[in-house]
Amino acid sequence: MLDPQAKALIDLVIEKGIPPTHTLTPAEARAFYSERRYFSQPDPPAIASWRDVKAPGPDGSVTVRCYRPAGSSDTEILPALVYYHGGGHVIGDLDTHDVLCRQLCNQAGCAVFSVDYRLAPEHVFPAAAQDCISATQWVHDQAAELHVDPSRIAVGGDSAGGQLAAVVSLALRDAREFSPVLQLLIYPVTDVCAQTASLRTNAQGYLLTKESIDYFYGHYMPEAWMRLDWRASPLRAADHRNLPPALVLTAGFDPLRDEGLLYADKLSTAGVPTQYICFERQIHGFALMGRILDEANTAVSLIAQALRERFARP
Repeated sequence: MLDPQAKALIDLVIEKGIPPTHTLTPAEARAFYSERRYFSQPDPPAIASWRDVKAPGPDGSVTVRCYRPAGSSDTEILPALVYYHGGGHVIGDLDTHDVLCRQLCNQAGCAVFSVDYRLAPEHVFPAAAQDCISATQWVHDQAAELHVDPSRIAVGGDSAGGQLAAVVSLALRDAREFSPVLQLLIYPVTDVCAQTASLRTNAQGYLLTKESIDYFYGHYMPEAWMRLDWRASPLRAADHRNLPPALVLTAGFDPLRDEGLLYADKLSTAGVPTQYICFERQIHGFALMGRILDEANTAVSLIAQALRERFARP
């Protein structure tokens, strides 16, 4: 059964005639996505401080928004979460995920670094992955100046951001750089070539449609070879051993549900400590919608608890 609150949201979208993402230009889609947050997201919780800084990237600087939790000082050494927003590599930005980053900052008691990676179609694959890898390495390298503990850094993201968190984890391992203490994968993209059951059964009627998925992939990965690369489809990486522990969250009425499960199973088979939780009655993107979906707040609290537990381990 679809969560009644999620069903009410879908009914409202139909009633208001809100156009599907795949019928919009990228600029229009970004504006629609940005405006919707005021309806569905909670009020932004107060935190100690935030600021935007520039990190070096592979093609110019990358903006990173730095958050510090309520009750902390500017110089207190904190654990950290590097976060990559969702939006199919086409939409979404620092502002669309500001509330979630503030929630996790406060509830997990950590600094959060939200990465404003380059978007498609202006910047195609692998631009987003390159930006996120560079920004994450920068947070680690600048830990002393940022007042964070370099041994307690987690990575995470939702949807396309979940894919990027998986990719960053793989890239850091292969480069023999530092290892995050947790990879947080919220309804992640893991194989853009997949033909899973959930992609068929949830293709229509639950906000994220198959047409919109194709729209996102077409903008970010316009060439077939890109989609087979592990930086687009981390499930296709040659080796998943020695990766950070993972928390994988999915939604039952999400076209991407099975990809998340497959990746959790792949990690577990490779010996990576992995927890998998499916919110069976929810839709894609639900974790950001705490104003209208009660289970969104449950998910955020669960994520924060997982972060706290990992940060507390020696």
